[in-house]
Amino acid sequence: MLYIALLRGINVGGHTVKMERLRALFAELGFGNVRTYIQSGNVFFEAAEADRAALTQTIEQHLRAALGYAVPVCLRTVPEIEHLLALDPFKDRDVTPDMRLCIAFASKPIPRDLALPLWSPKRDMEIIQTTDYDAFVIWYILNGRPPASQGFPDKPLGGSVTTRFFHTTAKIVQAAQQG
Repeated sequence: MLYIALLRGINVGGHTVKMERLRALFAELGFGNVRTYIQSGNVFFEAAEADRAALTQTIEQHLRAALGYAVPVCLRTVPEIEHLLALDPFKDRDVTPDMRLCIAFASKPIPRDLALPLWSPKRDMEIIQTTDYDAFVIWYILNGRPPASQGFPDKPLGGSVTTRFFHTTAKIVQAAQQG
């Protein structure tokens, strides 16, 4: 099965992992057809393992041992991300230059009782829709600056999330399909 691993923390906080190294780490786990896409922690690989929780745990443990710090991993398949893109809750929005459309990929199920839309305390992020494991988020550029997360959207979504711009997510799927 072809998986897309969306990683968090590969290029932040003084940690910079070159994509060549990241590919090697995934290959060490015996995965096939390992490829990366852009320098932001997107890894495509094939694995026979169908138990996503076990696969995620294996990857996270290996990355922690090799890199010396935790790297949260969100695994998705191409059809799952295609489904998210098709939902496109942004299509009826009047998008302005100070808005960034995003998908937040969660590692745990998102609480079903979130009252939406849900705004960050600084009103620079807005969760407008969720699925079981993903959220559609609008970032608002205020005074020329992108949002400062301060635990949002991680806390309301119930755990660690990694975010990709909506248009970049479409490119990630296209790149994964070209393998």
